[in-house]
Amino acid sequence: MTLAGQRVLYISYNGMLDALGQSQVLPYLRELSAKGVHFTLLSFERAGAFTADGESRCKELQMALSAENIEWHYLKYHQRPSLPATIYDVIAGIRYAARLVKRNRIGMVHARAQIAATIALGLKRRFKLKLIFDLRGLMAEEYVDAGHWRMNSIPYRLTKTMERRALSAADGVVTLTQRIWPIVKDWPGLRGRDVIHEVVPCCTDLELFKFRQQDRERRRKELNLGDRFVVVYSGSIDGWYLTENMADFFLELLQQVRDAHFLWLVPAGQQRIRNLMDERGIASTAYTVQSVPSRDVASFLSASDAGLALIKPCFSKLASSPTKTAEYLACGLPLIINAGIGDSDALVTEENAGVLIHHLNREGYAKAAREFQSLTGQPDIRQRTRAVAAKLFDVRRVGVERYARLYERVRQDP
Repeated sequence: MTLAGQRVLYISYNGMLDALGQSQVLPYLRELSAKGVHFTLLSFERAGAFTADGESRCKELQMALSAENIEWHYLKYHQRPSLPATIYDVIAGIRYAARLVKRNRIGMVHARAQIAATIALGLKRRFKLKLIFDLRGLMAEEYVDAGHWRMNSIPYRLTKTMERRALSAADGVVTLTQRIWPIVKDWPGLRGRDVIHEVVPCCTDLELFKFRQQDRERRRKELNLGDRFVVVYSGSIDGWYLTENMADFFLELLQQVRDAHFLWLVPAGQQRIRNLMDERGIASTAYTVQSVPSRDVASFLSASDAGLALIKPCFSKLASSPTKTAEYLACGLPLIINAGIGDSDALVTEENAGVLIHHLNREGYAKAAREFQSLTGQPDIRQRTRAVAAKLFDVRRVGVERYARLYERVRQDP
């Protein structure tokens, strides 16, 4: 497969200085660029990028990307008031991107999520470009499920209208999960169309996230863990993540594994965690809560024995692929997750990569804890979960290869 000579404009409404841009955009672009794609990248950066320190970081990143044949441009992301700010960004994005298309002789636009697809839609019609709509989730449904929008409110209807138009114009569509595709392909805009499709889950770099015995020993010594059984949660709390339910699960686990320890790796909200644990009578010696730099997360995962993530089960989460799932598996951690989230049910049942919590209550937690003890007693559990990560979530062998295949199929499609 050759991608040499393809000129692609990649549009992201997420910033490249953000953790998401660093982990879920740039690794793919770098690898695809190495395969011959000429990328022009347009992102929307938050206010921090326009401070003295932020401008310095942007300049450094621009130089690094330029050396990898990626030309990066960015505009300012406007947040409030929500709807007018987004409309402003879309108009600014179309104007700026149009100049990039003409100057760099772009032939394809890859739009990451709905706002970027709205920008790309205007470009496709004007310049007759190939369009890839990378549907990173169900934006309108997520806002409704989160309680931010009402069904059929103005923002909801506008988002669905632009989404439908983008799907109708798309030459290729990407979803994060296989489970959502039969639903999405029957939506207006795709119904009856034989559109090119790929499933690209949130992958991770298996060279960065992997089990290291020396890291395990070092971190366990720092945390005074000895040989205790350690459950880890890594990432932001609340929102989609059921923080209170995770504390409840650990309380039930302690009834069966007396020396269990809960390692919370959270960027903020440490006091909330302490309050939740105190309310449940969980001793301070039974858990650790701290914030760690992203570069150190893998070493703390190596020090753990299981990865926990409970997510609010709702319709929009059928399209979700949590990055932490891939990171846990890559570091050899079996999963403790709840049913109904993306392809996670199949991941656990077909790959034997952990246990599913079917009911978010005491009985469900107790059943999962019993099942998990049996699973972790298997001597090859770390090797098997790592193999699952390599099979399903390797950014190079899975993510990049699927994007490369998509690019070539869309390019050849008449």
